[in-house]
Amino acid sequence: MVFSTTTLTRVCAVSFAATGVLVVTGANAFAQSINGAGATFPAPLYQRYFSDYQKQTGVTVNYNAVGSGAGIRQFIAGTVDFGASDVAPSGSEKGRMKNGLILVPTAGGAVAVVYNLPGVNNVQLTRDELGKIFSGQITNWNQVDPKLPNKPIKVVVRADGSGTTEIFTSALSAQSPTFKSKVGASKEPNWGFTVLKGPKNDGVAALVKQNEGAIGYVQDTFARKNEGPALRTAKVQNKAGKYVEPSLAEANNAMKGITFNPDFTANVDDPAQGYPIVGITWLLVKTDYGNPKKATEIKRLLKWVLTSGQAINNQLEYTKIPSVVTQRALAAVEKIK
Repeated sequence: MVFSTTTLTRVCAVSFAATGVLVVTGANAFAQSINGAGATFPAPLYQRYFSDYQKQTGVTVNYNAVGSGAGIRQFIAGTVDFGASDVAPSGSEKGRMKNGLILVPTAGGAVAVVYNLPGVNNVQLTRDELGKIFSGQITNWNQVDPKLPNKPIKVVVRADGSGTTEIFTSALSAQSPTFKSKVGASKEPNWGFTVLKGPKNDGVAALVKQNEGAIGYVQDTFARKNEGPALRTAKVQNKAGKYVEPSLAEANNAMKGITFNPDFTANVDDPAQGYPIVGITWLLVKTDYGNPKKATEIKRLLKWVLTSGQAINNQLEYTKIPSVVTQRALAAVEKIK
């Protein structure tokens, strides 16, 4: 399946299924739709999840990919049935979630470093170089390698509060002392120098493609399956000193040995092996919906995502959640009321 910029924009704005069919299972009648909003990092995956789920159950899941920050805010406000985020809510945000919170992990994936240098297909970046580029300390491509063009670097970042940005800046903060001191980890950082800003992952991808000399960061699927030729991706130096691409295989390597905490969060900032910029994405759901019918609908969807849905992940360049973790998550979901 190919995801163009146009397609992904449409994903962010409209329902993933056009029809709503009332499904009746035993004594339980399921509503025609479930509404969610949040992260763009998993948008291609969620498009497929919710399309397949509608075909199998008749239930429409409307998902608005507005970014992790906006997804958390909408979940707190109660305007959606579930939120979605690539960054765990802060303590203050959790304190405003009066009906409780369960973070349901759905997938992992790589954040690719994409660039626009015509005729250049083999950019390799050390951990220090990447941190210095995104903190404004390296400003020309020939500072990275004298063989690269004498061309100013145009740094492209997210304009919105972004889980992808949190994944990226957390990784760079763990891997580059320069970046940590100049910028730090945040879903809405103060970059401290002039950058170009694009909305969502597809907006960043589009700006990189439009600006020669540009460099940015996007979830890997947006790099490989964007409109027109795939964006060029840099090889990034990992903790073991190897230069690796943001492939599914290397993302899986990075995820090996990652330990999930009891609340399903995990530290993936500087993996021992594999591609060094990876993250996990979650659905945010209430522990108490105050409505047995709604709770049953949500539980049914989550159980599908944690079982049948996981079979889709690798097809779209996302890592699966380890089975031992999905079993724990299923147990937590069962307690929703």
